[in-house]
Amino acid sequence: MSELTQLSPQPLWQIFAKICSIPHPSYHEEALAAHILHWAQEKGLHAERDAVGNVLLRKPATPGYEKRQPVVLQAHLDMVPQKNSDTIHDFATDPIQPYVDADWVKARGTTLGADNGIGMASALAVLADDSVQHGPLEVLLTMTEETGMAGAFGLQPGWLQAEILINTDSEEEGEIYMGCAGGVDFKTILPLEREAVPAGYQPLKLTIKGLKGGHSGADIHLGLANANKLLARFLSLHGQKLDIRLLDLNGGTLRNAIPREAFATLALPQENAESLHALAQEYLAVIKAELAAVEKKLAIQIEPATSDAQALTKGCGDRFIALLNAMPNGVIRMSDDVKGVVETSLNVGVVSTEADRAHIRCLIRSLIDSGKEDVVGTLSALGRLAGAETIAKGSYPGWKPDANSPVMHIVRETYQKLFNKTPNIQVIHAGLECGLFKKPYPQMDMVSIGPTITGPHSPDEQVHIKSVGQYWILLTALLKAIPEKN
Repeated sequence: MSELTQLSPQPLWQIFAKICSIPHPSYHEEALAAHILHWAQEKGLHAERDAVGNVLLRKPATPGYEKRQPVVLQAHLDMVPQKNSDTIHDFATDPIQPYVDADWVKARGTTLGADNGIGMASALAVLADDSVQHGPLEVLLTMTEETGMAGAFGLQPGWLQAEILINTDSEEEGEIYMGCAGGVDFKTILPLEREAVPAGYQPLKLTIKGLKGGHSGADIHLGLANANKLLARFLSLHGQKLDIRLLDLNGGTLRNAIPREAFATLALPQENAESLHALAQEYLAVIKAELAAVEKKLAIQIEPATSDAQALTKGCGDRFIALLNAMPNGVIRMSDDVKGVVETSLNVGVVSTEADRAHIRCLIRSLIDSGKEDVVGTLSALGRLAGAETIAKGSYPGWKPDANSPVMHIVRETYQKLFNKTPNIQVIHAGLECGLFKKPYPQMDMVSIGPTITGPHSPDEQVHIKSVGQYWILLTALLKAIPEKN
């Protein structure tokens, strides 16, 4: 932690180090929220929470700035909990262990929580630093953004006083975001039929691992492999010829993180075990060649297993693998309107099996509602063919770009003056909360900025130190540049 507190800007990094020390994965944000409320009260700031747990802090304008348009800085309280398989870490109780590695801050074996901890730290640092000049200021910290945007869904009209919202959840310095994709969660529930494992069958555990994983929005266009899909592909190719009987299949941990690992416990005739090993090595060579540019550590592991579980019946197991193998995944369509941006995508995020049913959880994202509806239709049709129940829920809207946004123009002009270069004005495929904020606050003028963060939603997450400094310079200059009310 002491490494971080020596970085510049010091107030921001000191606050981020404290955030890392307080566990705050989704659904476990209460300790962090309580700390922030206490911190704000000690500083004499207005602090309150709403019915869904969102935190709102207020600071009066710098003397002379009282007539400026009020601004709200917004971040979310939770972080994505992902760790490497060999890392022992309980996100609900253990602090994140950040460290400096050359030009980057990383975490030891886990996600760092720079998404959105750096944005949260920057908003709190503005409140803490009386040298920052600003008009009437609010800071809004929302609950459980990463698992369904509950805080944004629960935000009520009339609570915020600001006219301008600056979202701090973007992940590329030098880019200004003025729109984002919407999304919907999709679950497929397949009934399972089981019977005793046939006599003479050997139980084994088959693992796909070593994948990069990543953010199912920001990284979906990078061609990263999905462990659930790779495992289903192998079992579909060779399951019947090896007479494999499936006991369970589990992969991925979050519907908005590209799965890095997937596991199948299976049984097959003992005389086919050697062929399984040989075919797995052949398959590994094929997919390594396919994915050579993006997946450097891909591995397949086969090891002895013990299980008291019954096997899926042959017909049920075949249907399960066929369903998972047939599901689309990744980029569905690129946008015609915003060049280089994904319009619609799908992440087959989590697969899990119970005694009597299997669950497949997906996250669909799209810049347009019809794109979401099309993928929902495809997955629903596949579910019907497989005899599965399907549920689409938690749909949230995209944030429609506004080319005439006054605050976007202020950010662009401020960036140009500060750094003598023109920032990129972008629409992001990841889901930001801004689209949901438009419902209770339809007139709110919004923009999203942030430092450079790579590998969010994976243990490879890291934040670029220099970009945090540039982001801080932009944020504080932007607050000073906000004009007076008309």
